[in-house]
Amino acid sequence: MTESTNTSSSAADGQRTRLPAGFALLADDPDLGPAIAEGLEQVESQLREAIANSDPFADATSRHLVEAGGKRVRPLLTLLASHLGPAPANADVLTSAVVVELTHLATLYHDDVMDEAPVRRGAPTAHEVWGNSVAVLTGDLIFARASSLVSVLGGEALGIQARTFERLCLGQLHETVGPADGQDPLEHYLGVLAGKTGSLIAAAGQLGALFGGADDAAVQVMVDYGEKVGMAFQLADDVIDVTGLEAKSGKTPGTDLREGVPTLPVLLLRRAAAGGDESAARVLELVESDLSSDEALAAAVQALRAHPVTNEAWAVARSWSAEAIAALAPLPDSVVKRALAAFAEAVVEREA
Repeated sequence: MTESTNTSSSAADGQRTRLPAGFALLADDPDLGPAIAEGLEQVESQLREAIANSDPFADATSRHLVEAGGKRVRPLLTLLASHLGPAPANADVLTSAVVVELTHLATLYHDDVMDEAPVRRGAPTAHEVWGNSVAVLTGDLIFARASSLVSVLGGEALGIQARTFERLCLGQLHETVGPADGQDPLEHYLGVLAGKTGSLIAAAGQLGALFGGADDAAVQVMVDYGEKVGMAFQLADDVIDVTGLEAKSGKTPGTDLREGVPTLPVLLLRRAAAGGDESAARVLELVESDLSSDEALAAAVQALRAHPVTNEAWAVARSWSAEAIAALAPLPDSVVKRALAAFAEAVVEREA
């Protein structure tokens, strides 16, 4: 009896280490925990099959990010949402989970080129290894594989994927060109995040609920939840760039500041400075100075971290998290609902 208990505990602990923050309670559920773990293993296997290419060079470039790992949050949400219906984790659900992760991976190849990012998931980015053209074409190739897979799921899935892809591209385009004359920069930024992050997370939940056989109301809940939790996730990333530790956040604090990325804390700082806040103006001068040296970057990070706009940014991120949880209200109580709510809380509590 003792041996059996220890084995079960060990298996549960192993599941916890593979699940993103907020989903650990799934490992404690005797039915859902193993089902999600098995589903994720199948998705990982199918993902590697989908990315494989008979051309050795294309195969190497396509596998680059898959083999670097990742949390697989989007496939997990697809699998979890499928349990809102009577046919969870069926073949179409698994295919949907692979499609959303392929789409996410493809965007990373493109984003890294546009952002000139040197590292992704602890490994050199594809454009650092093979150059910009190869990285962009590899992203295109992965998008093509995602389109090929989604085509077998039928017209509704094709429509979801096409609309999501359009929003991803528009989000990146709007980020690149910046706000229009007279447009509120913060409003513009939130629109960018909705396109670049919220859209695909919403699609992940929508496809899972749809192919799991959930009713229309539950499918719409996952769309609303996905949009909002995606916003919370990205806004929290913005603040963690200022407040987080490198070992926890996966990148050096201030990376976005050094690259001139207009994240939420900086946008709030600019708003405060424009409104006459002298302390904000002093910090903004530091933030917008030459941050090429580690000393200058550390000083800017420290000043921004200590300014009230950082707490304000946390409050904005947490408000989106609360809205995501509120969107789950129509769902009956279940482990799935509680896991989704816990994830929404966890995405804004990652620095703790």
